[in-house]
This record gives sequence, structure tokens and C-alpha cells, in this order.
Amino acid sequence: MMKKIFRGSAFNRVDKVVTRWMAENGILLLRLSIGIIFLWFGMLKFFQGASPAEVLAINTIDKLTFSLLQPKVIIIGLAILETLIGIGLLFKFFLRETLLLLYFQMIGTFTPVFLFPEEVFSTFPFALTLEGQYIIKNLVIVSAGIVIGATVRGGKLIAEEMQKQVEKHS
Repeated sequence: MMKKIFRGSAFNRVDKVVTRWMAENGILLLRLSIGIIFLWFGMLKFFQGASPAEVLAINTIDKLTFSLLQPKVIIIGLAILETLIGIGLLFKFFLRETLLLLYFQMIGTFTPVFLFPEEVFSTFPFALTLEGQYIIKNLVIVSAGIVIGATVRGGKLIAEEMQKQVEKHS
């Protein structure tokens, strides 16, 4: 019943326009927003104490590398990595390689869950600390990377009405 009411309505016409706009611009906006996040967080790491994740990141990489790297090397390396990912996403430079770096970096961001659970959970396994929330939100970034990666070979979002037109002409 409701479907019939909305089918020919102004709401339906506006919805089609908005959906088409989202399909045409969604991937670009996703790539740019994730690029801004990486560039911003990467740049913060160039300034000692500016990144809220600095200590946890240094401790994690220190443990993963068996204390072979100095903390300054760790944080500058991470700053460079995140900044490069941000630039790659913003300007669509070497997108496949940029996404590979993003996935690699994301693996690193999840390791504190296993290495330092006391810093990630205030009550294991449900209540997250601020650092834990910072880590878990990266699930969205991983998903965004997957969606962006699906477009590297020309994939794109297609609004339902546009899909129907494509199928009609096939």
C-alpha cells in the first residue's frame, strides 16, 4: 500500500535524483574522506604528543619489531606511511598500492586488541576504552577500502533506475 502511494509522488522523484547523485558521487566522497583522515592522522604523528594514538602505536610496533626500532623511528615511519596513504587516496595516486598500504596499516591498528587488551577494553570483551573505540572504528575504514578497491578496475555504484536502463539495453 505505502509503496503505491510513494511510487508516483514527489518524494519518489526526489528520492531517485538523490539516489542517482549518491551513486555518482559516493565512491569519490568515500575516497576523499578516508584520504583526509589518513593525511590528518599521519600529519599529527610528525609532532610529538599531538596524536592521541602515539603511545599505543609506538608500544605496538615496538613489540611487533622486538624493540629493534627506536620510538622516534617508529612514529616518523608511521607518520610517513599514513601521510602517503592519505595523499594516494586524495589524489588517486597508485590507488592499488595505496590500498595495499592501507590494509597493511589496518592490520597494525588491530594488533593492540591482542597485544594490549587492558588498554583496549575497560571491561573485556564489551566496554571499550577511548583507545579501543579508536581501533574499532577502523572496521569502517577497512570496509571503505574494500569498496574503493572494487572501483580500481572500473567498478562503480549504479542507482537502481540506471541499472534497469542498462539491463533493458543489454
